[in-house]
Amino acid sequence: MDDVRKSPDQGSNPADSNKGKHEDLSFARHLFFGEVEDDEVFPYPDGLSDEERETLALLLEPLDRFLRERIEDGDVDHDSLLEPALIDELKEMGLFGLQIAEEHGGLGLSNTGYARLFERISATDASIAVTLGAHNSIGLKGILIFGTDAQKEQYLPDLSGGDKVAAFCLTEPSSGSDAASIRTRAKLSEDGEHWILDGSKMWITNGGFADLFTVFAQTQIEVDGEMKDRITAFIVERDFGGVESGPEEHKLGIKGSSTTTIHFDGCKVPKQNVLGEVGGGFKVAMTILNNGRFGLAAGCVGGAKRLIGLAATYANERKQFGKSLSDFGLIKKKFAEMALMTYAAESMTYMTCGLMDKGGRDYAIEAAMSKVAASEAMWIIANECLQVMGGLGYSKEYVFERFVRDGRINIIFEGTNEILRLFIALSGIQAPGEHLRELVAALKNPWENYGMVLTELVSRVRSRVITEELDHAHTKLKRAAVHIEDKAEAFGQAVERLLRHFGKKIIDEQMLLERVADIAIDLYAMIAVVSRATRALDQNRKHAAHECKLASVFCEQADRRIRRRLRALEQGRKNGDEALREIADALFEHGGYVPEHPVL
Repeated sequence: MDDVRKSPDQGSNPADSNKGKHEDLSFARHLFFGEVEDDEVFPYPDGLSDEERETLALLLEPLDRFLRERIEDGDVDHDSLLEPALIDELKEMGLFGLQIAEEHGGLGLSNTGYARLFERISATDASIAVTLGAHNSIGLKGILIFGTDAQKEQYLPDLSGGDKVAAFCLTEPSSGSDAASIRTRAKLSEDGEHWILDGSKMWITNGGFADLFTVFAQTQIEVDGEMKDRITAFIVERDFGGVESGPEEHKLGIKGSSTTTIHFDGCKVPKQNVLGEVGGGFKVAMTILNNGRFGLAAGCVGGAKRLIGLAATYANERKQFGKSLSDFGLIKKKFAEMALMTYAAESMTYMTCGLMDKGGRDYAIEAAMSKVAASEAMWIIANECLQVMGGLGYSKEYVFERFVRDGRINIIFEGTNEILRLFIALSGIQAPGEHLRELVAALKNPWENYGMVLTELVSRVRSRVITEELDHAHTKLKRAAVHIEDKAEAFGQAVERLLRHFGKKIIDEQMLLERVADIAIDLYAMIAVVSRATRALDQNRKHAAHECKLASVFCEQADRRIRRRLRALEQGRKNGDEALREIADALFEHGGYVPEHPVL
């Protein structure tokens, strides 16, 4: 092995004294302090046990054959609802119980195993992936995470075999990303044995045929001696009565999946069907969504890889001006950039899965980062591959136009990417904000809090004087590792400056928060690709040299993006944001584009 690693007896980095003081935080949350916990992400995690690897091998061969023969080469109409017979075949293959424990009839896959399977399915048909994802990732996930033993025993066996299909009911006509504003209500019956559910939900995947719903409704609970509205989660069966599906929505893409409204009219839900605690539904909803986003990211990666392969085959074969398309510089640039985006998104997604499988911490930020990066990569790649195909890509005879239509929803559902960027930024700066408040309080009486103040000063001096590359990164990736350490440190300082300047008002600075989120996403992606490429080099994998090139180039590009965004953060409101606000305000005041007259 040609890399040199620092062993424990070679001394330690004094800046490491800063590490460990936030040991309960996930890897991504440490980035907002300017800290890189390389021990957590090196070596690149592999969430698969030997037993699960064997299970996946047994699953993937028949699944690949099914997808190829039944879907790709079959007569499936991708623009019509999936036929019941096809859904029955998916049930028979065990695809409705992917993460349900074996004791309840499921396959008991880890997050990594689920993601790998979901990636393969999504590469073939997004409607099938969405149908299965709505059931596995969010529909029944609440029972897996929050369900009582009795609830699990009652529902999971039927859900695992597909005898019952699940759906997730959160969004309403008046509440989309603002989940706390839902209006569906549940009131206790006079005998106290049931909750009476009234209201409507919209954009419910599997809504046309689901048997079981995770439903969120406002309930009255006592808080500090007053009755207040708080969201509660319920397990609702269609057979309870008072549950009705609306007509199927006509959508841009994923037309094979069922999407309807769901109406609850006096639906009587047994009190034992509360999921989690009464009034604790918001936490249930957010945990389910946070826990499920890695599956969506994996699906986007699968679609991106398939499209790149199909377009590359065409580019090699298509002749123009006496040369193959693949010989032209601008075509090469497109494919190189698509490869970089896919490698980063894939590396982030499976690092997140591996970290989640290790457990012990909340990896909601990592999952959100993976979803944002993968969904936007997929959207760009679908458009670029269609562009490479030219007129053929626009034709329904090929898959490209369908992937463009199907891929657009990924940027919207399970949290719009705009909302997720705010979630990443605000969740990430929460811990530094609390630490800063503690430090400010300590400085008001420095002699009484001498130890804390001295520790903080020493760690700050050391972190600014000593900057080292990641200890575990391969030497061939030394430059990329230095980029990570430098930009992580600068990022931590930028976050502190923002908190000092804006305080709690930072929540209103969305354009700045977007840059904070984008820097954090790029940092996480840099770490993921360097860790993955290091593993490839250490294990002398077949394409190790190519992975090293992908990681190196990605980190160079990400470093430039981060530097640009850090400069904009330093400039505060003098970075052009105010002018953009003024242009938007004029447009909204006018009610449309300004000026309205045609060019003379």
